[in-house]
Amino acid sequence: MAMTVQVIYPTGEGKTFDYEYYVETHLPMVGKVMGPHGLADAMVTKGLAGGPDAPPGYFAVATLMFPDEATMKAGLGAAGPLLEDIPNFTNVQPDMLIGTTL
Repeated sequence: MAMTVQVIYPTGEGKTFDYEYYVETHLPMVGKVMGPHGLADAMVTKGLAGGPDAPPGYFAVATLMFPDEATMKAGLGAAGPLLEDIPNFTNVQPDMLIGTTL
């Protein structure tokens, strides 16, 4: 069964997010680190709004897709360099959601 890992970066008072670094440096790292461990695909949604007249509640949501639970666990097991890189583009502690596609 296909598995997803979503990394969710919430906005808030005093929180920052460097999109340029994220796109140009961090995302390529994701491919280099997790690609050999079974990462099938990835996409990022940049938060623009939280509704018609509301600011976004999230800077971004990264969705990482794996073909099965074993490859997802292998990818997460190799994620150390990615976690260490987070302070280079944000002061946010991201949330994670591990799930399966329906």
